[in-house]
Amino acid sequence: MSQILTTPAVPDEVFFLSEIIGSRAICNGRKLGRLEDVIAVDQGKLAEITQLQIKPPFGDPAMLIPFSAVKSLRHGEVVVELADPKSCVREPAPDEVLVSDYLFDKKVLDIEDREVEVVYDIRLLKRNGKLYVTDVDISRHGLLRRLGMESLAKILHPKSGEEEKRLIPWSYVQALGPHLDSLQGELKLNILKEALSDIHPADLADIVEELDSEQRVSLLEELEPSLASDTLEEIDPAVQRDIVFALKKEHVAQLIGEMTPGQAADIVAVLPADEKRTILRMLDQRLVAKIEEIIEEQETNILNFTTSKFLKGTADMTVADTFRAFRRNARGMDVVMYFYIVDENDKLLGVLDIKELLIAEPASRLKDIMVENVISLRSESTMKEAAAAFLRYGFRALPVVDDHDIIQGVVPYRDVMNLKHRMLD
Repeated sequence: MSQILTTPAVPDEVFFLSEIIGSRAICNGRKLGRLEDVIAVDQGKLAEITQLQIKPPFGDPAMLIPFSAVKSLRHGEVVVELADPKSCVREPAPDEVLVSDYLFDKKVLDIEDREVEVVYDIRLLKRNGKLYVTDVDISRHGLLRRLGMESLAKILHPKSGEEEKRLIPWSYVQALGPHLDSLQGELKLNILKEALSDIHPADLADIVEELDSEQRVSLLEELEPSLASDTLEEIDPAVQRDIVFALKKEHVAQLIGEMTPGQAADIVAVLPADEKRTILRMLDQRLVAKIEEIIEEQETNILNFTTSKFLKGTADMTVADTFRAFRRNARGMDVVMYFYIVDENDKLLGVLDIKELLIAEPASRLKDIMVENVISLRSESTMKEAAAAFLRYGFRALPVVDDHDIIQGVVPYRDVMNLKHRMLD
């Protein structure tokens, strides 16, 4: 250990294991194969990489190349110098740990056996001709780096050093013992879970949406149920549907059981009838009753919430005419913040906010100042769709039209959103 504490003879280099796995290996000017893994020997505060596992092409057996034979190591290429590389063909010994095989995607447990996160990458330090494992990377940045999405990681983490907060120093990791099963096991820490910050579910949702179906399932299955549940809530509904179909039904029921009734109803509502019945049978029946009540309300046709008491006018009306109509009719209306412009058949042509009327010239005609691209709901829209539209666009009322754009009524914000809030409670 004293060697790594002295002043380095050459500058230190930092790598992440995912960045060098897959690099081509060159020996004596000829391609040897590709770097498949590395072997580490635990030294307490650090673990030293002693050998590289090189996989030749065409299915030939792997070689274990001593790291002392490495002349250069950089992203994409490893150069080694050996007289006879084939003499290095052998299987790892029982006490030799293949780092990516053993550590990647393993659960991280704290000192009290509580799950912390999942190992996504390993940080390495090259110093004085030797290579050391310094940190375990459990960051979302590390996951994206390993998946080859470094650009997305930079978007999610614009602040330099943010990913450092999710690196666990190797000194916190309990020593790796001999005879490790490469397909089982967990990484144990010498610290409590509270010493590590949590990934926000919204950030995890961003990551999950960028993954393919298999990776999404793998990631969610590794998370503790409460975090997985919170993450699932934040995911885009179309992606939610794919994930729910791919997960085991027992796992889906477990995640839904962690949600509020309103959140659970949002997930269950996207399922086909047979899937929905299977999931609901696995849930507490008190929760099921609430979910079904909410879904019934969510699927109610929006026409049940419309009012016919709104202000409308024709395209040729002037602003002055419109104000006279406003003073005459506004008192008995439910929606007074917008004027809806229609033709003789009540086809919706445009809309005007009352604030725009206040600043318009009295002689201006509505057809010259109205907004023609009207955000509207369809006659078959549901209350849930209306709530989503209100949240998306921020209007205080929305018109409802049929397939021919004939206005059927107007839905006030308060009528839909107040009901939605009661349901979520």
